[in-house]
Amino acid sequence: MEGQVLQKSKLAKCAAAKLAILSTEVKNNALLSMAKSLREKREDILAANETDLINGRKQGLSQAMLERLLLDEQRIESMATGLEEVALLPDPIGSMTGVTCRPNGLQIGKMRVPLGVIGIIYESRPNVTVDAAALCLKSGNAVLLRGGSEAINSNIAIAQIIAQAAKNVGVPDGAIQLITTTEREAVEQMMTMNEYLDVLIPRGGAGLIQTVVKNATVPVIETGVGNCHLYVDSSANLEMAKKILINGKTQRPAVCNALETLLVHQDIAEEFLSIAAKALQDKNVEIRGCAKTREILSDVREAAEEDWAQEYLNLLIAVKVVENIEEALEHISCYGTGHSEVIITENYSHAHLFTSRIDAAAVYVNASSRFTDGSEFGLGAEIGISTQKMHARGPMGLEALTSNKYVIWGQGQIR
Repeated sequence: MEGQVLQKSKLAKCAAAKLAILSTEVKNNALLSMAKSLREKREDILAANETDLINGRKQGLSQAMLERLLLDEQRIESMATGLEEVALLPDPIGSMTGVTCRPNGLQIGKMRVPLGVIGIIYESRPNVTVDAAALCLKSGNAVLLRGGSEAINSNIAIAQIIAQAAKNVGVPDGAIQLITTTEREAVEQMMTMNEYLDVLIPRGGAGLIQTVVKNATVPVIETGVGNCHLYVDSSANLEMAKKILINGKTQRPAVCNALETLLVHQDIAEEFLSIAAKALQDKNVEIRGCAKTREILSDVREAAEEDWAQEYLNLLIAVKVVENIEEALEHISCYGTGHSEVIITENYSHAHLFTSRIDAAAVYVNASSRFTDGSEFGLGAEIGISTQKMHARGPMGLEALTSNKYVIWGQGQIR
């Protein structure tokens, strides 16, 4: 196991040096070839995924985990389309920004360059294998992928298909690699491979993310646990609020940008909660409410303290009636995870206050939190959604996987 991780890390380091100067044409051809191969070999992928789903059910995986694990024709087509969209995006590598001319005649600018070798540690969702490979390749980075044991067969099938397709059109060997061992020691080794890995990006539950953040010596970009809130203000359009609530909670409840808590202004609580409860119950959503909520909705379960901090990732939602927007802001400040927060309001001052005060990667006015996604933001795909404030924040596309170096042109100047 240790030999595999070390061997593939060394190969990735060699590939990264070649990728950094690979032409845009070769990278785009590789992405298109990868998309074509995914479509042509989708039956192999679906068969591998079915094996993972059978094993997952036997192991008692939650419905949320199984939903994340599932691949079908539509999701494979989405992965292929994502590759083609990344191919259409401008190549950031080599672009110059901020060029200035100093009084002594020096011309100084910043050139965008790859990070090098990026390690991705992720759980459940095999589409991450494709998204990560696409963005790393286009941004000139080698990628070392380590998925969860629950998706091992799916990830092996996908990684083999796309790596071979890329290699066939001139991408260096080792540019896209998957760690195939499911032993935890592989993750532990990756976290300390500073000689070979330039950055680690964990994608998954809070436990995985915190383990990597706390134990890695390799620099980490922290991606987000999503305890996302919807605040329905006193001036809200209630039909709009209902539509956004149902979309945010039920369209795909197992993802990090799904809603977990509903906050409702007391002035419209009785009217809106009656509407919302019916709509949520029609979608089989269980409600856990505060005391004021339970005065209006007598059949809901009482919310415990831990419910306010919970990322459910399933058909559960916590509901709280608040006195005003200030209480809503305080609640989100206390329990939010810095991912995505939403206000429904017709009051411009309240909308401005919310967007100014909320400390999150994405803040919405009258729109669903489900849009926090690289593809929806026009990034083609995403490597993850960063909830940190250094370097990258929010959905991470090509630019987030690059750095800068200063390039200085002179005519013999000395200091």
